[in-house]
Amino acid sequence: MSRIAVVGSINMDVVVRLERMPAPGETLTGEGASFYPGGKGANQAVAAARLGGDVVFFGKIGDDPFGTELRQGLIDNGVNVDGLETESGCTSGLASIWVDASGENAIVLDLGANGLVDDAFIDRHLDAITAADVLLLQLEIPIETIAHLLGSFPPERPRVILDPAPAQDLADLPLDRIEILTPNERELRAIAGCDDPAEAADRLLAQGVTHVLCTLGAEGADLYSADGTITHVDAPEVDVVDTTAAGDAFNGALAVALLTKDLQDALADAVLAGALAATKAGAQPSLPARFDIEQAARAGAVRKD
Repeated sequence: MSRIAVVGSINMDVVVRLERMPAPGETLTGEGASFYPGGKGANQAVAAARLGGDVVFFGKIGDDPFGTELRQGLIDNGVNVDGLETESGCTSGLASIWVDASGENAIVLDLGANGLVDDAFIDRHLDAITAADVLLLQLEIPIETIAHLLGSFPPERPRVILDPAPAQDLADLPLDRIEILTPNERELRAIAGCDDPAEAADRLLAQGVTHVLCTLGAEGADLYSADGTITHVDAPEVDVVDTTAAGDAFNGALAVALLTKDLQDALADAVLAGALAATKAGAQPSLPARFDIEQAARAGAVRKD
């Protein structure tokens, strides 16, 4: 069976809902706090597993109570945790997430054990990572570790999807080893140093990325390819509750769909998954299952331009 590997972060998310985002120096009263398993890496692993993917996760947790809960959460969602190590004397990653009445969010992240995913960790697990058909990466572990990983495996496998969040300078990464880069609009502008999305995508394509897939929230996504083609996919209209894991649902669905579909058809599945995730609260609890995607697809909720 085709396998998806995810190398990335795993956190406990502390989500506080509030009417609006506070201004600097302002204190607001929240409308309730919730604890959810999260982290972009773990979210994408769960997203892919819920859609039927055979997924193995590689990362680190601390030896605290959150770490035990986070490990079990992956197992409960069908994710293989053979690549999940426990770091002694360290806390697990923690994300403080504010969600306003419109569903938009702001996040403060403490890396914890995620910051200790290093080159030695990659070397211990390299054979298992290389055996995957698709590899999902994000930027919530040290970027130096990602550079080491991308430079360590052969050019032919696995296919690499990099979600460049949080946005960072990608100059030290071998971009020609990344097949699909999946920034949102803000991240695309930041990493390319350009305000025009098409020009920003062209800059990244010129540096070796094969495809730049820019997510547009409620507007869907634009796919820029090295051959000069641009494809747009609209998102369905949904009642937005919380956008926290929409991008993770998008990436997880994209990885699963690429195992059996071409990129443009896989993109349609990814847009659907992202939209559906925004209709529920929390990170991993909001991630859709295969039935949700298939039902929405049969309803013709997404179209390509």
